[in-house]
Amino acid sequence: MVFTVISNTDGGSKAFMLAAQVLKGRWFVVFVSFLIMAASGATYMFGLYSDDIKSALAYDQTTLNHLSFFKDLGANLGVISGLINEVSPPWVVLVIGAILNFFGYFMIWLAVTKKIPTPKVWHMYSYIFIGANSQSFTNTGALVTVVKNFPESRGVVLGIQKGYVGLSGAIITQLYHALYGNDSNSLILLIAWLPAAIDFGFVRTIRIMEVVRNPNELKVFYKFLYISLGLATFLMIVIIMEVNIKFTRPAFGCSAAMVIFLLFLPLMVVVLEEYKLLKSKLVAIKNPNLIEIITSQEKPKSPNSQKTKTLSHNEKSSGFEVEKEPSCWKTAFRPPERGEDYTILQALFSLDMLILFIASICGVGGTLAAIDNLGQIGSSLGYPKKSISTFVSLVSIWNYLGRVSSGFGSEIVLAKYKFPRPLMLSLVLLLSCVGHLLIAFNIPGGLYVASVIIGFCFGAQWSLLFAIISEIFGLKYYSTLYNFGAVASPVGSYLLNVRVAGYLYDREANKQMEALGHTRKGNEDLDCKGVECFKLSFVIITIATLFGAMVSLLLVIRTRKFYKGDIYKKFQDGGKLARETEMASNSRATDPRQ
Repeated sequence: MVFTVISNTDGGSKAFMLAAQVLKGRWFVVFVSFLIMAASGATYMFGLYSDDIKSALAYDQTTLNHLSFFKDLGANLGVISGLINEVSPPWVVLVIGAILNFFGYFMIWLAVTKKIPTPKVWHMYSYIFIGANSQSFTNTGALVTVVKNFPESRGVVLGIQKGYVGLSGAIITQLYHALYGNDSNSLILLIAWLPAAIDFGFVRTIRIMEVVRNPNELKVFYKFLYISLGLATFLMIVIIMEVNIKFTRPAFGCSAAMVIFLLFLPLMVVVLEEYKLLKSKLVAIKNPNLIEIITSQEKPKSPNSQKTKTLSHNEKSSGFEVEKEPSCWKTAFRPPERGEDYTILQALFSLDMLILFIASICGVGGTLAAIDNLGQIGSSLGYPKKSISTFVSLVSIWNYLGRVSSGFGSEIVLAKYKFPRPLMLSLVLLLSCVGHLLIAFNIPGGLYVASVIIGFCFGAQWSLLFAIISEIFGLKYYSTLYNFGAVASPVGSYLLNVRVAGYLYDREANKQMEALGHTRKGNEDLDCKGVECFKLSFVIITIATLFGAMVSLLLVIRTRKFYKGDIYKKFQDGGKLARETEMASNSRATDPRQ
C-alpha cells in the first residue's frame, strides 16, 4: 500500500491531529488489549468467593470442586471462539465474550445473594461454565488480534498479554476492596460487570490493522514490560503491607488509585510513539513534492512456489495428472522431523504429545487444585479471611512472574546455553512439589510461601507448554494444537481437584461431624477444620506431580539432539531472504535509471 502525503496542511490543531493519530494507531490497540487482559482473570479468583457459594447454597466440597471443574472446562474450551473469529471481525467475538461474562457471573451473584430461588446444581455448573468461557472469547478477540498486528514480535506480545491476565486477580482484588470493602458477595458482581464494561467500552478499538515494519517495535514492547513489572512490584508491596498493617477503606482506595494509574501508564508510551510518527509526517508535509511512504510490501513469491505453479501448468497441458497429497490419515503415523510442520493427527498420535499431555495433567492439575481450594485450605488451617485474600493476590502476581520469566528466561538460556525447554518444565514441576508439601504439613506461615511457589509454577507451566508445542510440532496448525494442550487443565482439575481433594475433604468433614455426635441433614454445609482436611490430598498431588516430572524427563531425553541444534534456523533464513529482497527493492526504487 502507498500512502501519499500532499504538501500543505490545513490549519487544524496539532493536538487534535495527535489525538486522532493515537486513537487510530496500532499502539492504542495494544494498550486497550492490556486493559481487557487485566480484567479477564476471574477464573483465578475462585478461591476468594468459593466459600460464599459453598455456604449460601449448602454445597459439600465435592460439589464445589465439580463447580471448579466446570469453570476450568469453560475457560479452556476455545474452539468455538476461534471458529467465530475466522469468519467475523474481532469486535463480534468481544461482544459475545462480554455478554457471556456478565450473564454467567451475574446469575451466580443472584443465586448467592438469594435474589432468585436457589438454582439446581447443574444450573450453577452452566452459569460458571458460561462465565468462564468468556475468557476464551477475550483471548481470541484481543490477544490474537494484537499478535496478528505485530507478527514479528509475537513471542513478546504473548508473554506480556498473558502476564496481565496473571496479574488480573491481584488487580481486581484491590479494586474490590476499594469499592466494596470485605463484602465478598460483591466481588462476584464486580467480576460480572467490570470485564463486560471494558469490552463494550473499547469494542471497536480492537481490530486487525495493516502490518507496518517498525525497527523500534521490540524496544516499545520492552517499555510496556517494564511498566507491567512496576505494577507487579507495587501490588507485591501492597500485599506485604496488608499482612502487617490493617488497611482501612481509604487506604484501599489509595492503592486502587495507584493500580489504575499504572494500568494507564502505557498510554503515555503510546502517545510518545504516535507523536514521533506524527512529527515525521509533518516534516514530510513541508516538502512541496509528493512523498510516498511505503508502509508494507507484497511478500516476495518463493521461487519454489513459482516453480511448482509452472510445473503444474506443464503437467496439465501435457495430459498428466498432478499427484495428489496423501490423506492425513495415511500419514498420521509418519511424522516429519521435529520442528517441521506436523499435521494435527501426526501431532495428536505422537509420543511427544502424549508425554506433554500426561506431564501437564499432573502439573497443571495439581497447581489448579491448590489455587481453586485456597479459600477452604486457609479456612481449615485457621487463617483469617484477609489472609485468604492475600493468598489469592500472591498467586496472581507470581502467576504473572512465572509466565513472563519462564518465557523470557527459557528463551535466553536456550539461545545461550542450549538449555532445553522440556528440562525447565521438569524443574518447574519439581519446584511445585515444595508448595504442595507446605500445604500438606501446614508449616507455620507456609501457606504464604506455598501461594508464591504454586502461582509461579502454574504460570511457568503454561508458557513452557505452549512454547514446546510450537517448537516440536511447528506453527502451521498451532492454534488447534494450542487448544489441545489447554485441555490438560480441566482433565487434571477433575482428577486431582474433584476426585482427590474434594472427595477426601468431605470424608474428613463427615468424620469430624460424626465425632461430635452430629448427623448431616439434607444439604447442610460440610465444614472441615485442621491439617487433616487436605493433608492426604496434597501428599497424593505431590506424588502425581513427581510422576509428571519423571514423565517429562522422557521428553528431555527424546528431544536432546533437537534442542542442541538451531531450532530457529529456518525462521532466520526466511528473515534473511526477506531483508535481502527488501534491500533489492529499495535500491531499484532509488535508482534513477529504473
